[in-house]
Amino acid sequence: MPSLRSALLFVATASTAVVPSLATAESSYVYCDNGLRCFKAPCPSNSALDLATGTIIKGVSIDSSGLPPADKAITDLSDALYAGKIVVRGSIEHRTQTITGKEYSLPWLVATGIVRTAKESERKHCSSH
Repeated sequence: MPSLRSALLFVATASTAVVPSLATAESSYVYCDNGLRCFKAPCPSNSALDLATGTIIKGVSIDSSGLPPADKAITDLSDALYAGKIVVRGSIEHRTQTITGKEYSLPWLVATGIVRTAKESERKHCSSH
């Protein structure tokens, strides 16, 4: 039985080490309309710049339902988001969506707060910068 105990201990230790990597860390993003248009869904018309890594996530949608009430109350929130005028805190998650009968795993920016106004240099991936 010592080998069974060792095996269980190894599995428990290994799974504990994996759990943090499964959690999506929050970062700061500039989300906006990137000017691309398409004729068939899914459409990559929006993108988000991850300010921590410099990575541009194309074809991302935004879920702003988790914003605090004070952030939701900002006038023209949707205009500010789509024009890339604000930096939001949040994380990227993939959600399955069915579009015209086909399933896609698409990126979503789950916004949890508004950080600040975006700098001009952070808006370069936006069509309206």
